[in-house]
Amino acid sequence: MTVDNKETSYVFQKQINDKGLLCVGAKGDGMYLVLENPHTKEQKVLFDAVSGAAVNSLPHQDPEITEAMGQFAKESVYTFGAYYANYAAEDLGKFLCEKSGGDFASALWTSSGSEANENAMKIIKQYHNELKDYKRCKFIGRKQSYHGFTTGTLAIGDGSRKYQFADILIDESKTPKVSPVYPYRNQKPGQTEEEYTKELLDELEQTFIDNDPSTIAGMIIETVGGSTFGTSVPTKGYLDGCREICHKYGALFMLDEVMCGLGRCGYPFTYKSPEFGLSSGGPDLCSVGKTIGSGFVTLAGLLISPGVKKVFAEGSGSILGAQTYHSHDFNCRVGLAVQKKIYRDNLIENVRINGAYLKEQLKLKLKDAKYAGDVRGAGNFLSVEAVKDKATKEPFDPKEKVGTQLGNFCFERGMTIMGVTGTIESKLVNNSELVCIGDHVTIAPAYTFTKEHCDFIANTIAGAFADLEKKYAA
Repeated sequence: MTVDNKETSYVFQKQINDKGLLCVGAKGDGMYLVLENPHTKEQKVLFDAVSGAAVNSLPHQDPEITEAMGQFAKESVYTFGAYYANYAAEDLGKFLCEKSGGDFASALWTSSGSEANENAMKIIKQYHNELKDYKRCKFIGRKQSYHGFTTGTLAIGDGSRKYQFADILIDESKTPKVSPVYPYRNQKPGQTEEEYTKELLDELEQTFIDNDPSTIAGMIIETVGGSTFGTSVPTKGYLDGCREICHKYGALFMLDEVMCGLGRCGYPFTYKSPEFGLSSGGPDLCSVGKTIGSGFVTLAGLLISPGVKKVFAEGSGSILGAQTYHSHDFNCRVGLAVQKKIYRDNLIENVRINGAYLKEQLKLKLKDAKYAGDVRGAGNFLSVEAVKDKATKEPFDPKEKVGTQLGNFCFERGMTIMGVTGTIESKLVNNSELVCIGDHVTIAPAYTFTKEHCDFIANTIAGAFADLEKKYAA
């Protein structure tokens, strides 16, 4: 189903003056979206395998949460966080700090992941100011990463979204980048995982040295890469090594788990994964979002370690700045209700068990698919990279936009998915044309997904790759 007749849109987003398909509800215990053509009123029901942008931890319109929201709306009162706090923000902070096992001691609640990461940059800078270490103003990030769509977060990230705004971002000399963890393409033949990890960490340490380590405030990276290049997990020992190097040179180590955290990868915090996480303890700061409010409210946050909190407490005793909806009472009430239900119903365990099954099924059903390359990810945050040649890993011509095609094929088969281009790299040609090289698809369903849902997801993705083969065989 497509929209043949464009209608004037009053929302300045996506395609200007083209409403596209509009969501009018959900079905099937909240696991399916109902989309409507605003012109013909024709509807299409889709299994929501990606929950927008990896947002839903619970199904759409969960009756327990929506009923609670009605009560919360009657009880909640707005206050500006710089003046008065509220019990809901305190309770949500205590809940997640306790779930971290002591890794965090405080939290700042924001309205989006971009906002959480933007605030993190300021907090990291103020941390060093509290210590009278005023020179530190640089942030090390990674190539092919995403931390948000504000000017600050675009600068510490990397990818196709930033080029048009490059001249208004923080200068690249203050945001040096290192290579991502991308063994599918960057681990050399015959190179062990340990050797590849050492190569990455050697690059990181050299980046500190080359950029004057006394000026580096922190390193900010996604624990598991998100939409930019498709859920590549860290190698064993990588996160430990990054934290060690940061602390060696006096910088803070921050993980961005807005997209991958709070159960999405099968553990309460993704850096706690025994397969690729930190061997002990946590980062200095960690941003969370998306699944914390499960799409019911606009909620994200920044978790602060005891060590960082101590510096502020023994220094000025306050943080600079506050935004209108920080620690919003209603949002925090809903976020806490969502998190309590996730733990009560053992949904993180469900993600770990069924996610492993889904990953296995994807590998099984795509092993003979001509254009399916790497299947990767953790929990139910999984991706498949598309390649023109499986043996050489040659990508498709960027003009083909294969990621988008695969997304469209899944749509026609009754399922949402994130179809992405620019997996390998994005670059400007002749200072004007944006070229996005490489393609992948990503899934991230609600945590209540079942094995039957897994089979449907795997079969649909396999069918989409079969559709791609048919197109290029014609």
